[in-house]
Amino acid sequence: MEFRLLGSVAVVTEGGDVAPGPAKRTSLLAALLLRPNTAVNVTGLMDALWEDEPPTHAKTVLQGHVSRLRALLAEHGAEAYGVELTTQGSAYLLRMPESLVDAHRFEELVGLAAVQRHAADSVRMLREALSYWQGPALTGTVPSGPLEAAATALEELRLSSVEALAEAYGKLGEHGRAAAVLRTEAVAHPLRESLAAALMTALARAGRRSDALDWYHRTRRLLADELGVDPGGALSETYAGLLRDQGAVLAPAPEPAPETAEAAAGPGAVPELLPRAPRGFTGREAETGVLDRAAAGGEGPVCLVTGPAGVGKTAFAVHWAHRRRDGFPDGRLFADLRGFSDTPAPEAGVVLREFLLALGVPQQRVPETAVGRGALFRSLTAGRRMLVVLDNARSSEQVRPLLPGGEACVTVVTSRDRLGGLIASDAARPVPLDQLPRDAATALLATVLGEARVAAEPDAAARLAGLCDGLPLALRVTAARLAERPGRSLGAMVGELADEQGRLALLDVEDVGVSAALRLTVQQLPESAARAFRALGLHTGSDLDHFAAAALTGTTPARATADLERLAAAHLLTEAVPGRWTPHDLVRLYARGLAPQADPEGLRRLLDHYLYTGLAADAAAEPGSQPCYALPADVRRPAAIPEFESRAAALDWYAAERPALEGAVAASAALGLHDRAWRLALVAWPLMLMRLQDGWTPLLEAGLASAEAAGDPDAQSRTRALLGWILHEEGRHREALAHLELAPGLAALAGDPISEAIAVVNHAAVLDATGECVRARALMVEAVALADRTGHPSTQVLTLQHLAAHCLGAGEYEEALAHVLRAGELVAPDAVVVQAQLRIVRGEALAGIGRLEEAAHQLERAAADAEAAGFKEGSVRAAERLARLAAGR
Repeated sequence: MEFRLLGSVAVVTEGGDVAPGPAKRTSLLAALLLRPNTAVNVTGLMDALWEDEPPTHAKTVLQGHVSRLRALLAEHGAEAYGVELTTQGSAYLLRMPESLVDAHRFEELVGLAAVQRHAADSVRMLREALSYWQGPALTGTVPSGPLEAAATALEELRLSSVEALAEAYGKLGEHGRAAAVLRTEAVAHPLRESLAAALMTALARAGRRSDALDWYHRTRRLLADELGVDPGGALSETYAGLLRDQGAVLAPAPEPAPETAEAAAGPGAVPELLPRAPRGFTGREAETGVLDRAAAGGEGPVCLVTGPAGVGKTAFAVHWAHRRRDGFPDGRLFADLRGFSDTPAPEAGVVLREFLLALGVPQQRVPETAVGRGALFRSLTAGRRMLVVLDNARSSEQVRPLLPGGEACVTVVTSRDRLGGLIASDAARPVPLDQLPRDAATALLATVLGEARVAAEPDAAARLAGLCDGLPLALRVTAARLAERPGRSLGAMVGELADEQGRLALLDVEDVGVSAALRLTVQQLPESAARAFRALGLHTGSDLDHFAAAALTGTTPARATADLERLAAAHLLTEAVPGRWTPHDLVRLYARGLAPQADPEGLRRLLDHYLYTGLAADAAAEPGSQPCYALPADVRRPAAIPEFESRAAALDWYAAERPALEGAVAASAALGLHDRAWRLALVAWPLMLMRLQDGWTPLLEAGLASAEAAGDPDAQSRTRALLGWILHEEGRHREALAHLELAPGLAALAGDPISEAIAVVNHAAVLDATGECVRARALMVEAVALADRTGHPSTQVLTLQHLAAHCLGAGEYEEALAHVLRAGELVAPDAVVVQAQLRIVRGEALAGIGRLEEAAHQLERAAADAEAAGFKEGSVRAAERLARLAAGR
C-alpha cells in the first residue's frame, strides 16, 4: 500500500489505484497525508474541507468521512503496512511510515540530489523523483486555502527540481536534453523567468543561439502584456551574455564520444521498418484527420491511438504511416511491443537495438546497456524528421524509453489501454478509435466479398455489421467465412450470428478472432479488475453502476469503481452515461462465457442488492407508502445502498435498472429463488404507475408465477393487485377484474390488512371505471374502513382519494370535498405526487359546488407541483381541468 498526492489523490494498492471517495473525503486524506504522524485538529481539517465558511453540521460530516476513510484503509489491509487513523482528543492523526507517501519520497530524493558530488547521480535521483508526478498535486480535492497552498508549494518544488535536473544535464554536457526538459515547463509556465533564463542558456550551449534569443523576446513580450513589467535581473543578464557570446553562457559542450555520436551511424541511413500497408482498409476519415492534427502539433508529438480489441488500431496506424511517407524523409521505425500477446513483451533494450541497427549503427558500436542504447537513439533522432510507430503497448512505462529525441519526430503509439500516464508525462495526444459506422463496416465486407455480393443483400450486410459490433476484426472473420462458401447468402450468416450462444465461436478462425483478442486483453488486467470482468457475465442487464458491480464482486463501491474504470481504460467497458458502465455486445457475450469462473455467490448478492435498493428507491419515490415487500429472512445486506435525494433520482434509477430488474426476475426464477423473483417484479411500482402504458404486464405475470410457486398468498395479493391495475390501464378489463377479484381474499388469508385495503380499492376503482358503480361504491367504503383500522396514513389517503373521485363522478361534490380534505390532513408533506392528485380532485369538487376561484387556485397549484415532480400525467390533467373551468366561466 502506498499513497499518492502528486496527481489524483489515491490509495495505491496491488490491485490498482483506489479513489478515497467524494471530494471532501479525498481532501481529508490529503490533509492528513501532508502531515503524517502529526495530530491535525478538527478546525484545521474543516478549513481544508470547506473553501467557504463551514456549515453548522460540518463536524458531523467530517466524522462521517473519517469513519468511511477508516473503513477504506481497513479494507485494503492498512494495518499490515503500519497505517492507522486514530483520534486524539479534538484531532485526528494518521500514523504511518512516511515513505509510503509519494510526496515524501519525492522531497527526499530532491534533497539527496542536491548534495551529490557527481552530476550523473543527481540526474538519476532527480529523474526518479520527478517520475512520481502523475498530474497536478492534490487533484480531486476541494479548492480550499490550505490545500491550494500545499499544492502550490509542491508545484514550486517540482519546478525547482526540473531546473536542477537541467543544470545537472548541463554539467554532463547534455545541453540538448537540458533544453528539452526545460522547454516543456517553460511553455506551461511562460512567466517564470528562471525557467526562461535556464532554457536560453541550454539552447545557446546546444548551438541554438537564435532559438535562445527568440525565447527571450517571447518572454519579454509576455511579461509586458500580462504583467506590465520588464524582464528581471537574471533574465536580462542571460540575454546580455548571449549578445556578448560570453563563455559563461556559450561554453562549448563536451565532444560526444564516438559510440554516442551521430557519426556512429552509417552515412545516409534511412530506416524503413513499417509492415506492409493493410489491404482493404476502409473508413476512418474523421480519425485520420484527428491523427493528422495531433502529428502536426510540433515539439516531437506523441499520438496515442487507443480502442478495444479488434477495432483495427494497428491497421489504422500503419495505413496512416504509409499515406504520410513523404512527411518523414529520414525514415520510419516500427516495433510490436506485444503488450497484449501470449508471447513475452520485448525489453526496451532489445527494441532499441533493432532501432539503432536500422539507423545504421554498426553492431559492434551498439551500447551494451538499455540506458546507453536509449541515449544513442535519442541523439541520432534529435535532428531528424522521423516516424516511430510503437504498436500494441501495454503500459506507459513500456513506451517511454523508446521515444525519439527530435522535435521533428512523430511517435504513434497504439494500445488497448488509455495510457493516461503517457498523457500526463509526455503530453501524448489521444486519438480514440471506436467501432466502424454501418456504412464503413459494409464497405469493409465488400472489399473481401466483392461489391456485387454485398449490394445484392444490403439489409443482411447492415445486419452483419451490427452483429459484429462494427469491429473490423469480427467483420473480416465473417467475410472470410463467407468467402470460403461463395454459394452461402449473407442472410444465412445473419441467422447463424443472431444466436448469441454460438456467435463468438463463429467470429474465430484458427488463432484469429474476437475471443482470442479479448482473452489477451483480459489476461493483462490486474487480478481485481479481471475478477470484476468475470463477474460481469453474471449481470442481468445491459449496463450497471458501481453499487451493482460491488454486489457482483463482493467488494465496496469504491473498489468496484476503481475496477470499472480500469476495465474502461482497457476498452472493455464504456461510460456512456456518467456513473453507468456498458460493455459492447461481443464483450458482454465473452464475459458471459467467463461467468462459470466468477464467484458463484455474485448473482445472489446482486439480487439482494436490488431488493435493498428497491426499498430505498420506493421510500424516496412514494414517501410514507407501504413497502411493496418485506425482505426475505435470509437476505444479505450489501456493503452500501444508494441514497436517493429526490423522487426524480429514484425514478431515474428505476428507468436505468429496468432491463436488469427484468433479467433479475428471470434469473431468480431459473434458480428457484421465487421469494426473490416476485419481489423484484414489484420493485419499480412507482415508475409503473407513472408510465402505465409501458408494457409492464410480462414482468408482473412472471412475478405472479413466482408468487404462486412460492405458495405465498401475500405475494400473490400484492402482485395481482398491481397487475390488475396495469391490465385495466391497457384496456384489458376482463383480465384485470379476474386478478382483482382474487387479490383481497389472498391478502386477508395472509393477514395483511394494508394489502387487503389496497386490493379492495383497486378492485373498486376498476369496477367504477367499467360501469359497476353501485358495487364499486360499497367496496370503496369498505376499503376506507379497512384502511382506518390499520391506521396507515398513505393507505387511508389512497382509499379516500378513490372514494372522492367516485363521488365526483356521481355529482356528489360536497361529499367528494369532505373526503379529499380528510385525505389532505393525512398525506405526507413530501408525497408531492399524491398531493398534486388530491389538489386536482379538490379543485374539481370546488368547481362543482360553484367555488370557482378556489377551484382554479387548487388546479393551478396541482399543475405546478405535478410538473415540478415530473408527474406529466397529473400536470396535463390539471391543465385540462383549468381549461374547462375557464371555458365554463
